[in-house]
Amino acid sequence: MMCTRLHSMATLAAVIGIGAVSLCAQAPQPAAETTFRSSVDVVTIQTSVRDARGRTVKGLTPADFEVRDNGEVRPVLEIRSDTRSPLSVAILVDMSGSMAVGSKIAMARQAFDSLLGQLHEGEDEVGLFTFDAALHERRGLMSDLASLRNGLADFEPFGNTSLYDAIAATARRLSERTATRKAIIVLTDGLDTSSEMSAAQVSGLASSIDVPVFVLATMPPGDLRAAAGMIERHSRSDVADLRDLAEWTGGRFAFTKTFVETVTTAAGLVDELRQQYVLAIEAASSREWRRLDIRVKHPSAVVKARSGYYGG
Repeated sequence: MMCTRLHSMATLAAVIGIGAVSLCAQAPQPAAETTFRSSVDVVTIQTSVRDARGRTVKGLTPADFEVRDNGEVRPVLEIRSDTRSPLSVAILVDMSGSMAVGSKIAMARQAFDSLLGQLHEGEDEVGLFTFDAALHERRGLMSDLASLRNGLADFEPFGNTSLYDAIAATARRLSERTATRKAIIVLTDGLDTSSEMSAAQVSGLASSIDVPVFVLATMPPGDLRAAAGMIERHSRSDVADLRDLAEWTGGRFAFTKTFVETVTTAAGLVDELRQQYVLAIEAASSREWRRLDIRVKHPSAVVKARSGYYGG
């Protein structure tokens, strides 16, 4: 599938007065869908809506949303916005050799502790995964958050970085969870060296099972310039990167360069996940990749949601 970069989408949305989400991802293999209780087959869509200042837009109803499925308008059958509903979160931590440089791994550990502090003991379920050249399940998804405290203390960075492959494998683990809101939160320096899958392929897989990918790249000031230069080079080409992957799945990408930024940004990711709307639309019966386009009838709204799903 041909993919073009759509980072100017938010700017365009502000100009025309309607929020829009970029929709470009490679179609993956079919995956299980999380569904609402309904007499028809439905598709759920986790959706973040923020205003021009980055604040959550609250109080929206089905009539405020316009959902297009392969260009066809689909009515919103149901909408949920309960901030207390449980979360299923897979925390995926980069333990490859590049994380040993400077204070990256220390910042990642701080982010991990901050994430746990925002989750609810006995309600939310959390899994801890690490990766280098392969994915490692350190703690399966569970609601006993106390057992995850200091979960990264005994691990030291080593080896190559199969970042995209690890995200794909983690997304598959989450596909069977029943929580209305689920997500992958990746703690990394943002550099992939050995994945077989591309960002576009992984974003297609995660989108198809409605798993937004939130990426927190811990970058001390000395490493930030080099990483920013790499992403800028990608932005001038047709090569998709980690920022694209996050956007296409309805997640977010953020750099942090200090411990304070790391803690506050990590906490903000959980808050953003809790504030999401969850929409339900009738699923198409045709067995094909269906592109989704979500808009909100609200001035300057910025909408993030998954890029598509598999019909049938």
